[in-house]
Amino acid sequence: MEKTFIKKAADGGMTEVELGRLAAEKGGSDEVKDFGNQMVKDHSKINDDLKEVAAKMNVTVPSGISAKHHAAIEKMAGMSGADFDKAYVAAMVTDHEKDIGEFEKADKEVKNPALKKFIEDALPMMKDHLEKIKKFDQAKG
Repeated sequence: MEKTFIKKAADGGMTEVELGRLAAEKGGSDEVKDFGNQMVKDHSKINDDLKEVAAKMNVTVPSGISAKHHAAIEKMAGMSGADFDKAYVAAMVTDHEKDIGEFEKADKEVKNPALKKFIEDALPMMKDHLEKIKKFDQAKG
């Protein structure tokens, strides 16, 4: 369970960084560009922390993004401006809700103290991201 969680969390984290880069580049509004930059910064840190924990547990994190996530990135790479913003905001709400659920479930199940601490450190940041993007989503209607 712990190994599976680490691999999924790493895949999700790398995806957030890539989508954040796209948002910073292709976003139609400053809010989306700023949020994208924040995703790059915050999720790069989360990814680095996860790699450290994984190394201590002798778990190899994936070096690249899964095909499923890669397809979503490719699709969004073809968009720009308001279309991109709409798709990105929707994806961020969905991704963060799903990831928070998975992290909370893992928090109850994992036994490794370093992994548990990683989850408990990452959750408040992810909840903050979700709150920000939801406000943004409501503002845009």
